[in-house]
Amino acid sequence: MKILCVCGLGQGTSLILRMNVETVLREMGISADVEHMDVSSASGTAADYIITSNELAQSLGGVSAKIIVVNNYFDQGEIKAALEENIR
Repeated sequence: MKILCVCGLGQGTSLILRMNVETVLREMGISADVEHMDVSSASGTAADYIITSNELAQSLGGVSAKIIVVNNYFDQGEIKAALEENIR
């Protein structure tokens, strides 16, 4: 399974999201290839899931990946709830 963590520029915020997603996935016992990148790169990258904000999700309309919206990239509880709802 491949998961992209996406922010506007693909540097700081998406890296933090990636680290939190990896932590939550480990706790859930799920193995995945998790990458972080900017929204433009994500549009052209094959993935199973894209985790991003609601605002950026609207920019990703043409992708085949399932988009998971997370409002607070620092909140592992919110990330876990979103992943549990969408993955498995």
